[in-house]
Amino acid sequence: MATSSHNVDNVVRTLRESLKTLGFEVYPFKIGWYNAVVSQAHQLKYSADTLAVVVLSTPSMFENSFLPFLQRCSWKDIRDPVDQCVAHAISTCVSEHFSDQSVDISYDYEMQSNRKPKFLAQTAAHVAGAARYYQHTDIENPPWGNKKMFGVCIHPRLGGWFAIRAVLVWKDVEVGKELQQVPPPDCVSSQEARIKLLEKFNYNWQDWTYRDIVPTEESYSTRQREYFITPPAQRGALLRQWGFIPETETKTVNNI
Repeated sequence: MATSSHNVDNVVRTLRESLKTLGFEVYPFKIGWYNAVVSQAHQLKYSADTLAVVVLSTPSMFENSFLPFLQRCSWKDIRDPVDQCVAHAISTCVSEHFSDQSVDISYDYEMQSNRKPKFLAQTAAHVAGAARYYQHTDIENPPWGNKKMFGVCIHPRLGGWFAIRAVLVWKDVEVGKELQQVPPPDCVSSQEARIKLLEKFNYNWQDWTYRDIVPTEESYSTRQREYFITPPAQRGALLRQWGFIPETETKTVNNI
């Protein structure tokens, strides 16, 4: 197993240079960091020092990657355009730059045979220092008592205007002390703000106001908001209205 810092630096730098212009961010972490904070059922089956990377999509992904993908894709086998756009971008990067290395790719929408997710996306983003995962355990004397409240990641520059898309594992690259774990920025630091965040996310997530819990450098464009606000079953019709699906296309456009 390779252990030099050059290998780690090269992997991260190459990924960032390849994916940044497409609207993605890349953050490395050790498998052991992730496995230390999840249950045994969710642990990733690699050695603790194995190099992994979490990939986030930023708001610019929509215009820089998704819309161009729609213009050139064939609609015969399209199920979810966003998922397939992300998979195309990441798999192309890996095949072009790491064809001689063993890389496992897991996407946020993939499930194991037992119906558990292949990885816990928000935990991966947190341990990699990409975005802080705020949960009910971060609240002292929560006003909602023992009621279950789902947690949410907040990015220090993008707030909630991002998505966690994939985890990549370099099976033959082991990380040494050159990669130190850095906690994600605590950008929602007050108890009042944390309560507001979790309540907005759990009770009113559809209005998206939780995404603006902190000042942001970038958010979704008008067209991107229209796409994601549209129910999945109607997005095909929206894409046809935008001119991305030919009128002659016979494939049903529902549920894509």
